[in-house]
Amino acid sequence: MNFKGNFKLIYKLDWYIIKKFLGTYFFSIALIIAISVIFDYNEHIDKLKDAAPSEVLFDYYLNFIPYFASLFSPLFVFIAVIFFTSKIADGSEIIAMFSTGVSFNRLLRPYMLSAAFIALFNFALGSYVIPVGSRTRVAFTNKYFERNTSSLSASNIQIEVEPGVIAYMQRYEDYNNTAYSFSLDKFEDKLLVSHMTARTATYDTVANGRFHWELRSYNIRNLSGNKEIITKGLSLDTVIKLEPSDFLVTEKQEETMTSPELRKFIARQKERGVGNVTDFQIEYNRRISMSFASFILTLIGVSLSSRKRKGGMGLYLAIGLGLSFGYILFQSITSTFAVSGAMSPFWAEWLPNIIFVPIAIYLYFKAPR
Repeated sequence: MNFKGNFKLIYKLDWYIIKKFLGTYFFSIALIIAISVIFDYNEHIDKLKDAAPSEVLFDYYLNFIPYFASLFSPLFVFIAVIFFTSKIADGSEIIAMFSTGVSFNRLLRPYMLSAAFIALFNFALGSYVIPVGSRTRVAFTNKYFERNTSSLSASNIQIEVEPGVIAYMQRYEDYNNTAYSFSLDKFEDKLLVSHMTARTATYDTVANGRFHWELRSYNIRNLSGNKEIITKGLSLDTVIKLEPSDFLVTEKQEETMTSPELRKFIARQKERGVGNVTDFQIEYNRRISMSFASFILTLIGVSLSSRKRKGGMGLYLAIGLGLSFGYILFQSITSTFAVSGAMSPFWAEWLPNIIFVPIAIYLYFKAPR
């Protein structure tokens, strides 16, 4: 009977803490989002008045909200834990829990369950929901905020179209979908078997589907042993497994791709020998590391604020804000190192977690038992 009573007490305790944690977290996020929307609307009111109300609401702000919710999530995980844990500690509720035989480790269980929910929620949001919404949001800002984030041109592009086939173009202009001084080399067993050049190559999918290119002033040399067959012409419609999106990268494009799309894009670009995919690797690793951070920040928050002290929760909130801002700042610095090539994208995104784990462990052992 005693055992059942204790079990029921702990079960209620779990739900009590989970509701407090998640309730405070989502309320804090909602509050900061409301403030952000107000400031953003005041900043862009002159430009937003040109758009239809439905566009402003559904195309912009409906996709603005989850983006900033994910951005502020680590900060408010910390604040939520410290705020409500300090409050129940000041009310001697944690002391009462310990007096009934609840250990600190047992007390952590509902916190970690809540952190797991937030981690999965943010991972799903950042990996699948926000990227899709960002496409609409970016299109809206390009249209009404006069931001052109597209790469209008690229030069000296060399890319592997498929195994053994290398394309090169001196310049590509996005406005007319045309590559200038285009060449395509085919190799078999490291020997050149075909060399094609064209004054221009224009990408056209309207009538002929994907990978269709129209070559102008072309020259094809097919090599077989000592024989060489040359074919020339003014115009040639051909299929080349190459698209402008393979080498033209728009600003913040990585934010508009889901995690599976990012993974495939990175692998494809590496296979093709395309230069820099650092921004895409940073974004891919950031989504995972930021989700995992919920556990670390929750452990730090509980360990800091579970002790009743004089002065209330002010000190805990100050420490929590300092640590959470330090985490975000440190992550920004390491991301910069990755962009500059001084650090790999994986370590750049995971190093803040690695640094904060010992802090969490130290505070965990210092927490009241």
